Amino acid sequence: MAHTVGSKGQVVIEKEIRDRLGVQPGWQTVQMLVEGRLEIYFLPPDHRRSLKGCLSAYVQPPVASEDSWDDLAAEAAGQEFKERNSGSSKP
Repeated sequence: MAHTVGSKGQVVIEKEIRDRLGVQPGWQTVQMLVEGRLEIYFLPPDHRRSLKGCLSAYVQPPVASEDSWDDLAAEAAGQEFKERNSGSSKP
C-alpha cells in the first residue's frame, strides 16, 4: 500500500508490518541509505523489568543461607572424584 510523505517528512508504517516486527511506541530507529533505498532498523528501549528470579527454575537445589560455599565445593569435588574413579579397576 502506498503512503504519502507528510509535511514534516513523516511516513506511516503499516500496522501489519509493525505487528509482525513487534514494533511498539517508544522504539528508536536507525535509518540508512543503501544503494539508493532506505533501510530502517528498529531498536526496542531498555527494559525496566526486574530479572530477579528469572533463572530460579534452573538452580536446583537452591543453596540455603546456612550452607558454606566451601563445604558445598568440597562435597562436589568428592562426588566428582568418586564418579571418575568408580570405573577404574585396582589390583
